[in-house]
Amino acid sequence: MTAVDVVIMAAGKGTRMKSRMPKVLHRLGGRPLVQHVIDTAVALHARRTIVITGHGADDVEAWLRESAAGAGRPAPDFVRQEPQLGTGHAVQQVVPALPDDGIALILNGDVPLVRPQTLQALVDACGGERLALLTVDMADPTGYGRIVREGDAVKAIVEHKDASQEQRRVREVYTGFMAVPARRLKAWLARLSNANAQGEYYLTDIVGFAADDGCAVVATKAAEQVEVDGVNSPLQLAELERAYQLRQARALMEHGVRLADPARLDVRGTLECGQDVAIDVNCVFEGRVTLGDDVRIGPNCVIANARIAAGAVIHAFTHIDGEQAGVEVGEGALVGPFARLRPGARLGPQVHVGNFVEIKNSSMARGAKANHLAYVGDASVGERVNYGAGSITANYDGANKHRTVIEADVHVGSNCVLVAPVTIGAGGTIGAGSVVNKSTQAGALTVARARQASIANWARPKKAPK
Repeated sequence: MTAVDVVIMAAGKGTRMKSRMPKVLHRLGGRPLVQHVIDTAVALHARRTIVITGHGADDVEAWLRESAAGAGRPAPDFVRQEPQLGTGHAVQQVVPALPDDGIALILNGDVPLVRPQTLQALVDACGGERLALLTVDMADPTGYGRIVREGDAVKAIVEHKDASQEQRRVREVYTGFMAVPARRLKAWLARLSNANAQGEYYLTDIVGFAADDGCAVVATKAAEQVEVDGVNSPLQLAELERAYQLRQARALMEHGVRLADPARLDVRGTLECGQDVAIDVNCVFEGRVTLGDDVRIGPNCVIANARIAAGAVIHAFTHIDGEQAGVEVGEGALVGPFARLRPGARLGPQVHVGNFVEIKNSSMARGAKANHLAYVGDASVGERVNYGAGSITANYDGANKHRTVIEADVHVGSNCVLVAPVTIGAGGTIGAGSVVNKSTQAGALTVARARQASIANWARPKKAPK
C-alpha cells in the first residue's frame, strides 16, 4: 500500500463570509470547517497532514495545534501561501514538505462533509500511478470547473470563466479533490502558468500535463453533492449545517433512537445512545453526551458533556453543561423542567431535581430531592434528603469556596440558607426560614430565625406631600 499524505488548502480569506474570522474556522456541527477535514484525514490513517494557511494563518494554526493536543495526536504540518495566487500556487508551497514516495491527497478546508469512504475510493483509483479526480454531477454547475472527456478518458478540467459555451453545458464538475503520485505532482506544479482570465496558477492545469505525459487520468464520483459542497457565505454554511444535522439524525434513528422530528435536532459534538432512547424537538447536544437505555429527553433541552444513565428523564427546557468536569445523572433520575446542572453535578439513582433548581459541583445521593426553586453548590447531599423550596447553600465567602455536607435523611425546610462550611447531621430537620452557620447533631431539629413579633396598629411611612 502506498502511503497517503493529505494536503489541505486553507489559505483563503472567505470575503463573502463578511467576518473577521478566517473562513475555515467557522463552525459546523460544533467544529470548525477545517477540523472536519482533519478528522477525515485521521480516519484515512494518513501518513502526514499538511495544511496550507494564508489569511488568518496564526489563528488557524494555533487552533489546530491546540485541537490536536487535546485529542492526544500530533499536530499537522503547516506551510503558508502569501500572497494567495491560486490553487496551483497554494500546492506549490507544499513541495518542500511533501515526500516523493506517496500519494498526495489534496482536499479543501472549507468542504467539511466528504466521507472517508469517498476519499478512500479516490485514493484507490489513483493506486500510486494515476491522477484521480473526484467529480460530481450538478444540475447547475455554474462556477465550477468542467470535466472534459474523450470517451471515458479525462483530458482536462476547464474553469468556468475560461470555458466555452459548449463546455459550460457539461454537468460533470471537478470538486477540488484529487489524488496524485507526489513525485509526478511536483514535476507538473513546476510547469504551471498564470496565463488565464484570472491571472492565477490553476491546480487543474496539471490534468492537461498528465494527459500529455501519458499518465492515465481517472475520475470517481461522489455519491451526493452535499459531500463536496463548500462554504463561501453564511447562507451556504447554514445549508450545510442542516444537511449535517440530518445526516446525524438519520444515523441515530438507524440505531433505534426515536426522534420526534429529525429536522429539529442539533448534535454539536458526539452523542451516544442506548436502546429505546426518545428525544423530543429542539434539543441541542454539545461536547460528549452519553444517554443510557430508555432515557427520555424532553423538548428544548441543551445538554453538553454529560452522562445520563438508564431510565432517567430530562424534562423540557433543562440546561445541562458539564464543561470540563462533566455532569452525571443516575438511573431513574428526574430532572426539570427548567433545571440547570452545572459542571461537577453528580446525581445518584432516583434523584429528583425540579423546576428552577441549580446544582453545581455537588453530589446528590440515591433518592435525594430538590424539587423547586433551590441552589445546591459545593455540597454533598446524602440519601433521601428533602431539600426545600427557596433554600440555598451559601458556599462563597467573597474569597474562597466552602463545602456543605448534608447527611442522609435530612429534611431542609423552605427558604433556608446553609452557610458553608457546615455539616447537617443525619436525620436532622432544618426549620423553614433558618440561617444555619454551625454544624448540627444527628436527629436534631434546628431553627435559626428571629422570634416573630407583631406591632398592633402600625402605620406605614408615607411620602411627604409635594
